[in-house]
Amino acid sequence: MINRLRTSDAGFAESLNNLLQVSSKDAEDVVEVVREIVNAVKANGDTAVLELTNRLDGRQVASIEELEVSPERQQEALENIDPMVRQALESSIARIRTYHERQLQALGNGADWEFVDDDGNRLGQKVRSMQRVGVYAPGGKAAYPSTVCMTVVPAKVAGVEEIILVVPTPRGEVNQTLLAAAKLCGVDRVFTIGGAQAIAALAYGTQAIPRVDKIVGPGNVYVAKAKELVYGDVGIDMVAGPSELVIVADATANPDWITLDLFAQAEHDEMAQAIVISADVQLLDVVAQTIDRRLEEMPRRSIIETSLKDRGALIEVRDLDEAMELVNRIAPEHLELALAQSGEVAAKVKHAGAIFIGSHSAEVAGDYSAGPSHVLPTSGTARFGSPLGVYDFQVRSSIIECSARGSVRLNRDAAIIAKEEGLFAHEESAKSRVEG
Repeated sequence: MINRLRTSDAGFAESLNNLLQVSSKDAEDVVEVVREIVNAVKANGDTAVLELTNRLDGRQVASIEELEVSPERQQEALENIDPMVRQALESSIARIRTYHERQLQALGNGADWEFVDDDGNRLGQKVRSMQRVGVYAPGGKAAYPSTVCMTVVPAKVAGVEEIILVVPTPRGEVNQTLLAAAKLCGVDRVFTIGGAQAIAALAYGTQAIPRVDKIVGPGNVYVAKAKELVYGDVGIDMVAGPSELVIVADATANPDWITLDLFAQAEHDEMAQAIVISADVQLLDVVAQTIDRRLEEMPRRSIIETSLKDRGALIEVRDLDEAMELVNRIAPEHLELALAQSGEVAAKVKHAGAIFIGSHSAEVAGDYSAGPSHVLPTSGTARFGSPLGVYDFQVRSSIIECSARGSVRLNRDAAIIAKEEGLFAHEESAKSRVEG
């Protein structure tokens, strides 16, 4: 069922490219639909949000006020969820907070910094948190309290003043665990809207929904396209594609663990991608057999089956060096190293959103409870993108304060360069400080 590839086969490069390619089917239609939604919300605010939510989510809501979840409703959800679920949420949130607090320390405690040079010029940087951030948590085929934790906690640690959460609730069904997570994480306001209209509302503001400075969090293709369209009017974390997992394994790996990790990745949706790379043919054979044997047990079997058939693969390589070349070519969102010498091999990774070192380091732990945010670069963007972190919720201003003596030297150089660029007013502005 799952694709089998060999790097030694003729046409391997083309086969791999086809496997990695995210289908652009109906992309133009999606963009046009999203553009109409965004423009409608931008022009008509709450009226458009209400009409679109009722039509697209199968709701029957009479007023925009009904779409906001009150703090009391969130508290009620928190008090009524299973105590074990609450404990797991609280433990995971604590680990996520600890990780991002350490991240903030590594960035200099998010503090301003400056120095004075030999000419008495004061130079530095002013660091400040964003005032208002919008978080999108998916809520279609499944609800994701973990996304609330992985986005809101870093923003809180960074010092964001107000966090607005939007979540789609098809047919009005609100996930109680998600509301409980929002309460535990300190979300300020929650609106039960989703899709492109939610992104547009956050980007431009409506009568009821405040405009934010940045939008973070994953969503479907409509959400991704909407984020693309509003970028520039508002900041975004990234344009996320389907989720991905690459596992590099050797003979020491546990085939059952690998199979379940593939299933866990594939059950996200039909476009999710799960790949195993190994020089051990016997391991790949056993994994293929285990997939066939255990697939029947999976409640989301049809989604897993489609994902593995369309975008999954077991790839045979000549050796570990070739495996790592392939990893860096793919630049996966998630990378598991199920190897005898995982730590040493990790040093060869150039491009990956998150690296899970050793067989005990399951990708699912990163999804929920390890600490680093699970919002990661996809579709090869790990070549230049990074995981969501406190740095995504801070902005920096350069500080330049010239002394009288320092101004002369700086502006003398500036005048010379401006003249070379043919910018007369720049040159004269600089010279005026030099000539007094």
